[in-house]
Amino acid sequence: MSTVSTHVLDAALGQPAAGVVVILRGADGAQLGAASTGVDGRARFEVDVPAGHHELLFGTGQWFEEQGRETFFPAVNLSFSVADDEPHYHVALLLSPFAYTTYRGS
Repeated sequence: MSTVSTHVLDAALGQPAAGVVVILRGADGAQLGAASTGVDGRARFEVDVPAGHHELLFGTGQWFEEQGRETFFPAVNLSFSVADDEPHYHVALLLSPFAYTTYRGS
């Protein structure tokens, strides 16, 4: 089993993205957890995640709307694979209104 965390950064403003709702789903689409990023833009899911394909769903549209900012992306869905021998996965999202990038952090 593994754990999952994320870090969302507002690349346009150069600061953490606090208050982004993030949902963790398993391979079957079932919700494994939900969190909101803190003032540092980080969220951690305190659940054991089995090996296989998983998805993080970021509520980016709602987040931008709450700030009175326009965005092209109403949501960002990131699919990733979890291996049996890895204790933790950190998936980072760098976000701006009209672009995003992601990577596996440490």
